[in-house]
Amino acid sequence: MYEHSSTHPADTTSAADRTAPMTRHPQSPFRRTVWRTVLPAVAAAGISVAGFTGFAHGSDVGGATIGGHSATATELSHDSSARTVRAAGTGSVRQAAAADFPTWGTRWVVHATADAGSPAVGMINKTAPGQDRITADYQVDTGRKVCEGSSCSTFMAHLTGPVSGFLSVVAVDIPQDRLPGVPVQGGGGQPQPQPGGSREEMLNRAATWLTANNGAQVPYSQAKVWKDGYRQDCSGYVSMALGLPTPGTNTVGLATNRDITRPLSVGELKPGDLLIDASGDNNTRHVVIFEKWNNDAHSSYTAYEQRGDHGTDHRTLTYGLPGGDAEFKPYRPVKFGD
Repeated sequence: MYEHSSTHPADTTSAADRTAPMTRHPQSPFRRTVWRTVLPAVAAAGISVAGFTGFAHGSDVGGATIGGHSATATELSHDSSARTVRAAGTGSVRQAAAADFPTWGTRWVVHATADAGSPAVGMINKTAPGQDRITADYQVDTGRKVCEGSSCSTFMAHLTGPVSGFLSVVAVDIPQDRLPGVPVQGGGGQPQPQPGGSREEMLNRAATWLTANNGAQVPYSQAKVWKDGYRQDCSGYVSMALGLPTPGTNTVGLATNRDITRPLSVGELKPGDLLIDASGDNNTRHVVIFEKWNNDAHSSYTAYEQRGDHGTDHRTLTYGLPGGDAEFKPYRPVKFGD
């Protein structure tokens, strides 16, 4: 994005370096003992463990921070024939609901599909290990083994809460490599349909880039793509939020392709709509994601954007409003169906 200066972003389609550092926290000794699949098997298959852990969890898709298992939250029985949960410090044991499971570690990414390359739609355990419990209605055997420490699984669970999307079963604190009592669907690593296309899901995806760079925003680049495969410029960012194919369309495409957006009036803006300046060249074009009006007078709004010399941002803007930049026009993603 630009600030009406020489730092305005450009739209490009160049490939980029996908490498990013990994930050790790101590792992739970218990977690290491309850799994039966070990890392040497992964090494023997010639598969990078770092590559697995990157897509499964972390502050972004492909580069992750991992927290240790919370020993004070729940404790699982070592009997894998029945999934029981023991409340720490009480000694009491209860049988958990079939589709409800505890998690461990921090900053696990939830994906749009059961595919490592699909966009992030949210995150669980954002600030503390095991703070979220997940519910799942089915799971997919992707055929691709994911490991963290000695915990391994090829399964991704379709979550119905607290975030809708797909999560590696490695993030679930159970002694099995798949969710007990949850049906298996699909498989073979084939992408599954993206869960819905709601405005809330789009904004959740947009928010993930605010902390995807090991807790910091994704840096702006006209020549690189982020670990989820999307360009790090403004239109690549919006393409990611909309779940469009990687590496994303450009700003002109977002404004003119009626399979993606349609024009509307400023007064019709709703969360997830876009304000686009498609004029000029790649040093002047820009697009932002409308989130909400800041006041009843509609004199400013809060938006998500990917801007030059900063990266992902969430701030107050006036583009397209009286007194703001008149080159910006409002558009509605057609996927919302209204």
